[in-house]
Amino acid sequence: MNQDSARSGTVDWSGENPGMYLKAAETGPFITLISFFRVVTSPHGRGHAAFMLLDPHGDGKKTDQPNVCLTDNEPLAEYLAAGFVSKFGAFREARGLASLRYQPGWDFTSGGDGRTYHSEWFRSAIGQVQLQWSNLSEPFLVDLKPADAATGKHRMVSLFFDARDVSARVNGKPVDGKAVPRKFAGRSDSSTAFLAFSESWIRA
Repeated sequence: MNQDSARSGTVDWSGENPGMYLKAAETGPFITLISFFRVVTSPHGRGHAAFMLLDPHGDGKKTDQPNVCLTDNEPLAEYLAAGFVSKFGAFREARGLASLRYQPGWDFTSGGDGRTYHSEWFRSAIGQVQLQWSNLSEPFLVDLKPADAATGKHRMVSLFFDARDVSARVNGKPVDGKAVPRKFAGRSDSSTAFLAFSESWIRA
């Protein structure tokens, strides 16, 4: 292999990070924020973390609208929260992140056909969670330099799909909101629901 083909820098984490940032109306505030991680390498090893802010602008004390992170690796989840999730655009103004509770999750299972839909299913301290992204766009590669990436100090490379339709259920009950259009990575027709695979955050 040509030495120049290997990119320099430290890979702080790599894996998958599909998200659902949902609104009641296109011009309104986000009413549900979900960011799911399946990490294959990090300073805290492998693991899963589902950040679910069902009351993103409140304290998450309602039993049917908690602000939780469901995880099988709490040190990894705390690392992701401090260094990445808290810097994601939709989460920066979410007061609910401050009241986030870490609770156990297990049996994390993915599904889908890789072209039209993708799903995540797992058990947790708050019950069974089902997430599904459908009506997918063609895949596109995103390569953000540090100045354009959420943290301001990483290069972020990932394979994205936009999702026009989503479904999220906790113990069979649907969460509030729907995906709406957004501008992202130079695309004017992206969605606030998306799949991000082969995602790596590289610190120079």
